[in-house]
Amino acid sequence: MKIKVLHMLEGADQAEGLTVIIDVFRAFTLEAYLFAWGAEEVIPVGDLETAYRLKEEHPDYVLIGERHGKILPGFDFGNSPSTVDPEKIRGHIVVHTTSAGTQGIAHASGADEILTGSLVNAKAIADWIIQKQPDYVSLVCMGWEGLRNTEEDELCAEYIKSLIEGHPLEDISKQAHDLMYTEGKKFFDPLQNDVFPQDDFGMCIDYDKFDFIIRVVQREGLFHAEKVPVHEA
Repeated sequence: MKIKVLHMLEGADQAEGLTVIIDVFRAFTLEAYLFAWGAEEVIPVGDLETAYRLKEEHPDYVLIGERHGKILPGFDFGNSPSTVDPEKIRGHIVVHTTSAGTQGIAHASGADEILTGSLVNAKAIADWIIQKQPDYVSLVCMGWEGLRNTEEDELCAEYIKSLIEGHPLEDISKQAHDLMYTEGKKFFDPLQNDVFPQDDFGMCIDYDKFDFIIRVVQREGLFHAEKVPVHEA
């Protein structure tokens, strides 16, 4: 198995084989919580026009997303897991658009299979890959808006790779906690708490919390994310 760690939108364009699009702060952490809260399905979209059109066609859909971290006009929730009401998610289809993660999905046209990646289900992702034994694995760190590398996505890729290779990072807990001093410091800045609530940080670094992967498939011109328990591989 050949494992490549790629970066940002350019990396998504280059991805091949089984591809994991990683966005820890916060897109794919949020999607994991959405499924844990009972979302029927998540439709990740790259452009706002598609998101608004889907809401117009299906008023019962829940719109979640951001640009530059901020909730979008007319959306039900922003990209913040701690501010989403689980009761409004259960049984609903969610349309999700962000500056980095969902863009990466749209760019990964060369992938054989696409999974979303975050720390909260990193071990499940690694277990899935070990079971599938693909020839090529692409771990794509989306970073900030797909344009700048960030420590949390790099750590997630390194952790997943270490699990696949049978040498798990021994200090994953400390490294995850220490993200509060690098890219995660925005969650502790009072001037940014309206966009990056402090509670989001703890939810994002709660590694190996969920035992399912999120697989993305394409149907009728749209991407559809689905929750798949790893034991069903």
